[in-house]
Formats: sequence, C-alpha cells, structure tokens
Amino acid sequence: MGSDRVLAVLKELARYPDGVGLDELTRVIGSPKPTVHRALGALRRAGLADQDTRGQYVLGDEFLRMAFAHHEARPEHVRVLPVLEALAERFGETVHYAVLDGREVVYRAKVDPPTGAVRLTSIVGGRNPAHATGVGKLLLAHRLTTREAVEEWTGDTTLERRTPQTRCTAAELHRDLEATRERGYSLDDQENEPGVNCLALPVYATSPTIPSGAVSVSALTYRTPLHTLVDAAAEMRALLGPLGEPHR
Repeated sequence: MGSDRVLAVLKELARYPDGVGLDELTRVIGSPKPTVHRALGALRRAGLADQDTRGQYVLGDEFLRMAFAHHEARPEHVRVLPVLEALAERFGETVHYAVLDGREVVYRAKVDPPTGAVRLTSIVGGRNPAHATGVGKLLLAHRLTTREAVEEWTGDTTLERRTPQTRCTAAELHRDLEATRERGYSLDDQENEPGVNCLALPVYATSPTIPSGAVSVSALTYRTPLHTLVDAAAEMRALLGPLGEPHR
C-alpha cells in the first residue's frame, strides 16, 4: 500500500464532514476495498481518521488539531483577521483573505457579518479558479503584467466558465488585469458565483512590494450592488491600513 493511496483516502474523507462508508469511499476512489480499508487503518492508527458510532469514517481529532493549530499560527492570518472583522461589520457582507496557489486561490480566512449572513460556497481551505475571482485577479495582476505572460499562464487549456460573466480568454483576462493595476483593486461582477460580486484589495503581509494575498468583500448583488463597493474602495483601503500599502 503506497503513501499516495493513503493520502488519497485522507483527502477524500475531508469531503464528507458527516462521514462516509467504506463502500462509498471505495467507489469514489476507485481502488479495491481491502486497499482502502488498509489505508483507513493506517490513518486511524495515526489519529488522522476515525469511525463514528454508525460505522462511518470521518477525519480524526488529531488531523483537526494539527490543521487548526497550523491555520491559527499563520502570521498573515493573525494580522489580517482584525481587518476582516472590521470590514464584515462595516459592510454587513462576507470578507475573505486568500492567497494564490498556481491557477487557483486558497481561502485562508473568512469572516461573516454579525447579522444577515448568507452562506457562500467559499470555505477556509477551499479553492476557486483564480481567473474567476476578485482575489485571484488581483494577485494575477501583480504577476502577469504583459499580454504574453497572460497567454503563457492560460496556455492551451480552456479557462473554466463559472458563469456567463467569467473571463475565459487570454485577451479578456489581460484587459481585466490591466484595469485592475490601474485602479489598484479588482472586481468580480458575478464571475464566480451568480448573485455575488466582490471588490478585492492587495495585502502586503510578508513582502514590502509583492502582495502576499488579497482581501475581498463578497456581497450579494441585491443587497450591495457592485457600484456600492466601488464607491467604498477608498474606505476599504483605509481600514486595511499599512497592510494594504506597498513599502518601496
């Protein structure tokens, strides 16, 4: 039994917070049942998986302890969290902090407003395509500064169209990234999720010149239209304070 198979089982378990049976896990992973069962045994011995009273397999307490301890210890998470809380309270919408990982963004922190929260698809540790999100386009704008760079990044693959608004070609994405650099912030006009728009700003938590991540206010369009976020961009930047400014 290889380590790749054990890790595959661990990753699949994370998709089932309410637990999953051995038969279902075997079907999804596409490995023989004895192989999956041995992988689960190895994970259980390490405390990374467990079996509840119904016989369903879930992530183990040791895995959760390590994940949350690691998450809480991230310096940028600790520094950015008060800003996220202030933005969520001010605008009454969900606020994210995300970083770029290849062609995707990873959400490192998420704060819902004190009241009126509506569940979005994003979760801490979750991923979305960079080209379809405000945080992703903000970070790409600082890395893909020419049309050639955008074309190299997109390559021969077809960018996923999450909604009718998604920028799916190198030309569209390049124009959007140029506008982002000129404005100093990026916009997501229902490009990743219908009915949700956002404005994203850079965060300089670990580098004086390159954003380590981006903060976004993700708003329901019927409650906070995109133009309302644009009108408040300067206020958002002020709330970010020094974290939102490069240091030359």
